[in-house]
Amino acid sequence: MLKVFLVEDEYVVREGIKKKIDWQANGYEFCGEAGDGELAFPMIQRLKPDIVITDIKMPFMDGLSLSKLIKKELPWTEIIILTGFEEFEYAKEAISIGVSKYLSKPINGTELLKEVNELADKIAEKKKEQDIRKKYEAEMEENLQQDRKRLFQDIIMGNKSAAELIEDAQALSLDLSSPWYNIVLAKVRFMDKEPGQFSNHMLKIDARLTSILDTDKILIFDRNLEGKALIFKGESLEDLEATQQEYLEKMRQELEKDSRYGYFAGIGIPVNRLRELSTSFENASHAFARQYFTKENTILDSRTLDLLPSGEKDAFDVHNIDTKSMGHGKIRDFLKLGNKEEAIYFVEEFFHGLGSNALKSNLFLQYVVMDAYFCVASFLEEMQIEREALEAFDANSELLQNQTLAKEYVARIIGQGIELREQHASNRYENVVREVTTYIEKNYADEELSLNMLASLVNFSPNHLSMIFSQETGQTFIKYLTDYRMNKAKVLLKGSSKKSSEISAEVGYKDPHYFSYLFKKTQGMTPTQYRGGKSAEGED
Repeated sequence: MLKVFLVEDEYVVREGIKKKIDWQANGYEFCGEAGDGELAFPMIQRLKPDIVITDIKMPFMDGLSLSKLIKKELPWTEIIILTGFEEFEYAKEAISIGVSKYLSKPINGTELLKEVNELADKIAEKKKEQDIRKKYEAEMEENLQQDRKRLFQDIIMGNKSAAELIEDAQALSLDLSSPWYNIVLAKVRFMDKEPGQFSNHMLKIDARLTSILDTDKILIFDRNLEGKALIFKGESLEDLEATQQEYLEKMRQELEKDSRYGYFAGIGIPVNRLRELSTSFENASHAFARQYFTKENTILDSRTLDLLPSGEKDAFDVHNIDTKSMGHGKIRDFLKLGNKEEAIYFVEEFFHGLGSNALKSNLFLQYVVMDAYFCVASFLEEMQIEREALEAFDANSELLQNQTLAKEYVARIIGQGIELREQHASNRYENVVREVTTYIEKNYADEELSLNMLASLVNFSPNHLSMIFSQETGQTFIKYLTDYRMNKAKVLLKGSSKKSSEISAEVGYKDPHYFSYLFKKTQGMTPTQYRGGKSAEGED
């Protein structure tokens, strides 16, 4: 029910308008009244009426001044001005403000109701358009996430100017401007192996963690299997760290409500220039890599890394080596779950745990390099991939006597192992994507069909499914589904006499208005134009 508010300084006129029209019977809520603009405005701010009827000539604040304030704060509110003045200048100013109707007094209830009804139709049409746009934006969220991922890559690569990054962010309705920044990398794991539950649980926890975000101070970016990246903003270093601490504590409390969730987070270093976020990311990545060397459910600040045990001993003694820090398990865990780009950070942390004094022994360094090689080779052989795919090393190679070269080599072969893992997994992914596309072909007419539904079907997280679907098909899930439906619609438009509304329902859109909107968005013309063979330029 639309709300109507009346502003009129003459009591008799105000009572007449209020009582001569049966507002409720005609589908309106008469939500309030006032005798002048000054009294009316705070009431209008609170009640947020859909339609305001106001006299133009009133004490304290006139109708035009009130209309300016309303349009500035509540731009969607429609305004009817009643006036006994017919001067053109009044009408011209009213139009410039955005007043919908400029009516002469006196006006009877029937005429006023007619004008109000016309505005109600206008409001309903606007609301329908807004709902359609919101639905489109919600459906295209997957495309938006891909754009956000590209923006984050540009931020951490440092290959764009601050002005370019801010402009790119604005195009995505994100505000990157801030005096201070920091990056936190976080990953949540759902550890219950119950079939078919992974996707649903990850969706729920994502929603819960997003709901506690302060979107003015925290930007969130998806990193596929590597979890999320959070960019914290602050007016000062103290403000930044307070926001960071508050959110991470809320995140910890939320996750620890359910023991099936595990988490790890790495905090970068605060920076006060946008282009320095690449440094913050590098530090966060070092902290994040410690997830393979420390306990679950930890939030680690990169500024404390040097305070953690490093395996450092006074002198090399084989009896002092911490065998836990050099076990195959840690490399295998990273090979199974890690990202190629983060291999260097993992290796830095791996070598750090062994201790620099131990690595001064060429014999021990040789052992570490060979052990890493055989660990990667064993991992690949389990997937029936020949070890020849790995970069080998010569027994007399300099890398067996040089820590820096050794680290670079181990990082390379681990990266190669992850690349080969991904290639191997792509065979499984092909089957998953084929299952998804087959399901689309059979169920495209189901309006409820969505990425979340199909992720649950194949027991992937929506983000993971989105990633592999894009990799395998070259387009996002929503674009694939929309294109499939539009192609089906085009066949029906050209090859049948069915109404556009019938075709809309047949291709998965119950709302024909939304179907028409989407068709024009994707095809450049309306369904009627397409059926008639007209170009988009031919539209009136």
